[in-house]
Amino acid sequence: MCQPGARMGVFLVTGEDETLLADAVNGIVHELVGSGDRSLMVDDIGVESDVSAVVDAAQTAPFLTESRVVVARGVGRFTADDVKPLVAYLGDPLDSTHLVLVGGGGRIPKTLNDAVKSAGGSVRAADAPTSKRDRSQWIAEQLAAAGIRLEPAAEARVADWLGEDAGRLGGLLATLASAYGEGTRLSVDEVAPFLGEAGSVPPWELTDAIDAGDVRTALVVLQRMMGGGERHPLQLMAVLHTHYTRLLRVDGSGARGEAGVGELLGLKGFQAGKVARQYERLGSTGVLRAIELLAAADLDLRGAKDWPESLVMEVLVARLARLSPAARGARR
Repeated sequence: MCQPGARMGVFLVTGEDETLLADAVNGIVHELVGSGDRSLMVDDIGVESDVSAVVDAAQTAPFLTESRVVVARGVGRFTADDVKPLVAYLGDPLDSTHLVLVGGGGRIPKTLNDAVKSAGGSVRAADAPTSKRDRSQWIAEQLAAAGIRLEPAAEARVADWLGEDAGRLGGLLATLASAYGEGTRLSVDEVAPFLGEAGSVPPWELTDAIDAGDVRTALVVLQRMMGGGERHPLQLMAVLHTHYTRLLRVDGSGARGEAGVGELLGLKGFQAGKVARQYERLGSTGVLRAIELLAAADLDLRGAKDWPESLVMEVLVARLARLSPAARGARR
């Protein structure tokens, strides 16, 4: 809660996941309001308003309260010219106003980002980390904050279920707290009934499984991307086209190794090394066969074959994975 005489705050909160963004903003507002009267303290400005409405609200003195909280949503829709009045306000903000700027609608102008920092404000990213290690740490932090304790196997199950859809974690934690109470240590069997369809996974999990020749994992990932991820088959085709077009560019170019492939494709380090190693595994024949499979599947998705779209994608992914030397060795 804001204490009397405390310095007013400026917050810029950004994120691609609308659920996580909303949760972060709600948490900030809850902390700022504390035991105060939210109806008197909070002025929530929607995306239909312009910058002048935000500045006017921020410059308005509180009524019957010691401070006000102004929440401005969708500030990413504003251009650098649009935010000039807001930047000017941040040069001398009103002492009785907490200003919470919420991203969305586009990229935050650099001038606004810099003005928030110059005003001593806080810039926060609401999205969950993308790497597995950081994502696991983030999940552990969310569990602790919610007062939920999971056995290691249950925590791993939840992380796998979430996939990329980290925004679903808040609802799950609220449900578990309601069902079991805070502080109870929960097992996999106790958590499993509250897990619905598994969330999506990053595109590279699909291409990594294909490159490794792991047909089973590739098909599981494909199903998660089409199911929980709600990705259309043509979107997945675009992912695969990008992956194999890179290999096709390497074919015949003479570029080899991480350095040569990186220079050719404009990639650095780990990404360039992955492409180089996969080309070495497939060779020219394997790459050309993959391109043929992609072209045929593209026609099948557009009606050349009377198959369900899901079946077209499953057959394509299985055939691409079987091009890997590891898959061929397993069959032998």
